[in-house]
Amino acid sequence: MSRYLCPECGYEYDEEKGDRHLGYAPDTPWASLPDSFNCPDCAITYKTDFVLQDEP
Repeated sequence: MSRYLCPECGYEYDEEKGDRHLGYAPDTPWASLPDSFNCPDCAITYKTDFVLQDEP
């Protein structure tokens, strides 16, 4: 599973963990998030701007 980092504030979306607060269950792949997804912490960064982190 991959992790994606917001370069603006450091929020991390981890596919393995998902984000229950936003309604994304564990194991929800990044590709399943809508194209309109933006950072829930800073609301500045769009999905296309997130940075793929090294996979474990």
